[in-house]
Amino acid sequence: MQKEQMTQILQAVAAQEIDVDQAQKKILNQGFTELDFAKIDFDRQKRTGYPEVIYGAGKTVTELKKIIFAMLEQNLPILVTRVDAMKAAILGEQFPTLHYNARAEVLATKPAQELVGKIAIVTAGTSDLKVAEEAAETALFLGNQVNRIYDVGVAGIHRLFARLDEIRAAQVVIVIAGMEGALASVVGGLVAKPVIAVPTSIGYGSNFGGMTALLTMLNSCASGITVVNIDNGFGAAYSASMINQIGVAK
Repeated sequence: MQKEQMTQILQAVAAQEIDVDQAQKKILNQGFTELDFAKIDFDRQKRTGYPEVIYGAGKTVTELKKIIFAMLEQNLPILVTRVDAMKAAILGEQFPTLHYNARAEVLATKPAQELVGKIAIVTAGTSDLKVAEEAAETALFLGNQVNRIYDVGVAGIHRLFARLDEIRAAQVVIVIAGMEGALASVVGGLVAKPVIAVPTSIGYGSNFGGMTALLTMLNSCASGITVVNIDNGFGAAYSASMINQIGVAK
């Protein structure tokens, strides 16, 4: 708990605005809001530099509304991932300032801070765009400049070479690929920047829902590659943002 918050609670007790039991609850609950089904961690930004993100899958519209309201009461920006179009349409009526990217299934407030650095998001094919757009929207929300470089897979590798200068200009590169996942290794051997590889579940039968791409990326002979889980565009962008913003005052 911050010293100022503790002082405010003690002053409220001294002024008989709240009793000792109420003060104890405030002290014990500082840092999160208690809902009937969730605890909203509004202190996370102070600890980690980034606010809590809402995972939309599996939550009802009513639950999402309550979480968003609780976060807005704490003046926190909103990022909801994995929220389908039907839920997003209802939430958009309630919260018109939120922007929805249908391909990414991401609902978010626009970043308030100036965008810094640059993260390149590189995909092997257009079938990877759902994951790529989740990464792009997350990176923008977290305050990063984003350069989208799509459909440059190894099946037509000349397309990659045509955009290589742009990729090298980024501070961090996110490479997203399904099928056999070879693009991450190729990019890793061509750039002098951290590469975060994202395997996708795109591919034919022996792709095994992304396991083939995951194992290829984990076993890459190119140095400097970090791998996140299958289809985890959010996780890749979060890590890329932390790297991109090293040294940037929060």
